[in-house]
Amino acid sequence: MYPDHTPHAPTERAIEVHRPTPLPPAVPVSAPVLPVQPGTVPAVASIVLPDGRIVTGYAIEPAQPAPVAAKPAVSRTAVNAALGGIGFLAVCGGLLLLTSFIAALTAFITQLIILAAVVFGGWIAVQVLGASGHRGGTTVNIRKATFKRSHFHG
Repeated sequence: MYPDHTPHAPTERAIEVHRPTPLPPAVPVSAPVLPVQPGTVPAVASIVLPDGRIVTGYAIEPAQPAPVAAKPAVSRTAVNAALGGIGFLAVCGGLLLLTSFIAALTAFITQLIILAAVVFGGWIAVQVLGASGHRGGTTVNIRKATFKRSHFHG
C-alpha cells in the first residue's frame, strides 16, 4: 500500500510548518485631514428588532437615481407609415419573384410543346415518306403461306 522507500507509516512522518514572515508596517504619509461639516445634521433613528434589541443609528436616505432624459415620442402615424412601406416593398419583391417564376415556367412549357411537335412531326414524316419507298416490295401473310421443306434446307 505504501511505497517501498518509505520505512514508516504516513502518520509518523515529520511535519514541516511554515510560518509567514511579518512585513514591516508601512510608513503613513501624513496628509492634513480637513473636517467636513454636513449641510444638515442627520436625524438619529432607533429600531426595535423582533427579539427586543434596539438598534440606533443615522437614517440614510436612499440615493436618488439621476433623472433620465425623456425620449421624444414617435407618433403612431410615423410608425404605421414605416411599417406600411416595409410591407409594400415586401409585397412588390414577392410579386417580382412570382412574375419571374411564371415567365420562366411559361418558357419551359413552350419549349416542351415545341419539342413534342418536332418529335411527333418527325415521326409522322417517317411514316408518310418511309411507306412510299417500299410500295414495290412483296407482302407475305405468313399464316396463309405454304413453304416447302426443301426451300429451308436448300
